[in-house]
Amino acid sequence: MSIRSTVISEVEQIAAEGKKSLAPLTDQLVLLDSGLDSLAIAILVARLEETLGFDPFSESDEVSYPVTLGDFIRSYENAAEHHDVDSRQPG
Repeated sequence: MSIRSTVISEVEQIAAEGKKSLAPLTDQLVLLDSGLDSLAIAILVARLEETLGFDPFSESDEVSYPVTLGDFIRSYENAAEHHDVDSRQPG
């Protein structure tokens, strides 16, 4: 499964578990407008770390947080390159 597919799947699962309504999941979607609150986003990051084996936000010396869903996915895709994970596997 690709990084993108994994992220989208986890977002949908967390929203369903929290009975939250999601906005359409596009790259331009502002994370704070997605329907997930800050706790749900923290849970997303924790689950992705468990699933993928890395957290791009705690590994980087750069203090840069994603604003949009596309930024968030790219953060994981970029970090995957440093972990020898094929981020573009078909999902």
